[in-house]
Amino acid sequence: MLANPALLPLAVLAQSNSPNALLEQVASQLDMIEEREQRSNIAACTGILASLRFDNDTIRQFLREDVMREAPMYQEIIQEGRREEALLHTLRLLTRRIGTLTLDLQLQVQNLTTAQLEELGVALLDFNNAADLAAWLQNQ
Repeated sequence: MLANPALLPLAVLAQSNSPNALLEQVASQLDMIEEREQRSNIAACTGILASLRFDNDTIRQFLREDVMREAPMYQEIIQEGRREEALLHTLRLLTRRIGTLTLDLQLQVQNLTTAQLEELGVALLDFNNAADLAAWLQNQ
């Protein structure tokens, strides 16, 4: 598994008497991949699968986080996390500002992009009721 870069993510899950040494070997093999995009994609996959077996500190000890962060898949996961955080935060603020939202308004808010959620987070400071939110959503 260590000889084939495509199998490195699976190698971290292989049976081993010394799992940390195996993770270190995988990390060494990752560093030998010359193509930057391939290295970052494989490193991100390796990090995700390694999290099934190792704690985050151990993974960080062996795998370079900066390389994993370059991978489009890793970036997508981060962006989705940011969107979910923005959505939850915005819904809490809306509920506090104008009260419980109807299901229709909740669904409309859930369909907003991260940028729109950030805009809504500022705009809601001027809202007095659900009609203000509905009007804002209509203009989006």
